[in-house]
Amino acid sequence: MKVKVIRGSNQIGGSIIEVASESTRVILDVGSELGENAPQTPAVEGLFNGTPSFDAVLISHYHGDHLGLLDSVLPEIPVFMGKKAYAVYEKQLEYAGKPLRDDIRTFEPRESFAIGDIQITPYLCDHSAFDSYMYLLQEGDEKVLYTGDFRSNGRKNFKYLLSLLPEVDKLIVEGTTLSGKHASARTEADLEYEAVQLIKRIGDAPVFVNMASTNIDRIVTFFRTAKRTGRVLLEDTYTASLTAAISGNIPNPKFPEVKVFLARPTERDYDILQHFSSSKIGRRGISKERFVMMVRPSMLGYLEKLSAEMDFNGGLLIYSLWGGYKEDERTKAFLTRMEELGLSIVDLHVSGHADTQTIEALIAVVKPKEIIPVHTENAEWFERFKADE
Repeated sequence: MKVKVIRGSNQIGGSIIEVASESTRVILDVGSELGENAPQTPAVEGLFNGTPSFDAVLISHYHGDHLGLLDSVLPEIPVFMGKKAYAVYEKQLEYAGKPLRDDIRTFEPRESFAIGDIQITPYLCDHSAFDSYMYLLQEGDEKVLYTGDFRSNGRKNFKYLLSLLPEVDKLIVEGTTLSGKHASARTEADLEYEAVQLIKRIGDAPVFVNMASTNIDRIVTFFRTAKRTGRVLLEDTYTASLTAAISGNIPNPKFPEVKVFLARPTERDYDILQHFSSSKIGRRGISKERFVMMVRPSMLGYLEKLSAEMDFNGGLLIYSLWGGYKEDERTKAFLTRMEELGLSIVDLHVSGHADTQTIEALIAVVKPKEIIPVHTENAEWFERFKADE
């Protein structure tokens, strides 16, 4: 099988990768480039325009830099993604009032399927997007593994994943942290422990967490943190719609320790709140609770009104995102205003990407004859493995 990196070999984000046999052509991810307000669709004939010439698009996870161009994929081309990832993606688009392709096909972990003469096996992996996958593509005796984005410091067992993976001919592997901008050896468990220790020191003062609502592992971390410190977890209507879509053991409005608040007075948010009426809580009720509240810069007006109902002094705002986002002017203004209201800003974050030891462990197990780096600004790092190919 031939591998062609259409985009993503010398950059982070915007991944578009082709894998082709003699008779079948498959695309791995159709990402928009990071920082694009209006994603630009590259001129890939047969994928985004012209006569369809690809047999399928496989999406590794729902982050925009991996599926941001999905709407531009020709409707005749089948699209595949994980069943629970699709549930999150569907709610994201529904909340944003955007149309959803009605032909997306879903699968469960390790549920193999064929695209032409290529057999596809998806392997559930850990990432900051829920229900993320690596893909094994096999044609005859030849095997290609695409990692998507992955890590070993989350809540899924990385050693178990490694035990499932075979040796492969080609490895298409992410290297996000190799530039040093995202590196982190800390785990979700470490973050939980540190958060618990911080919160225990502030008594009954409020705790806010600035984080991504789609980072389900992080929601679990702060739900566990809230329980261990005798607090309820407060999810806004958007976050509640996502966690409810996944349901199961993910902290959602059915949990007695989870409450739902309305930060945006839109008709859509009112409808969501009414759906979770047994779990809803208003500002007055929040002011009487010991809580951990998930927040975003867009909630500034709501939080200012909440500060009139209760004292923020001595409380915490935990910033749990990549530090680079702090350069955004809206985020800067939000954090400054939260400090003015009496909160201490604390950074507690864990990377969603594999560190060097994790990448090395994967390579040692799958023993690729060829390594194809993607999603990295330091592809040269992989030169060290050439002697072993």
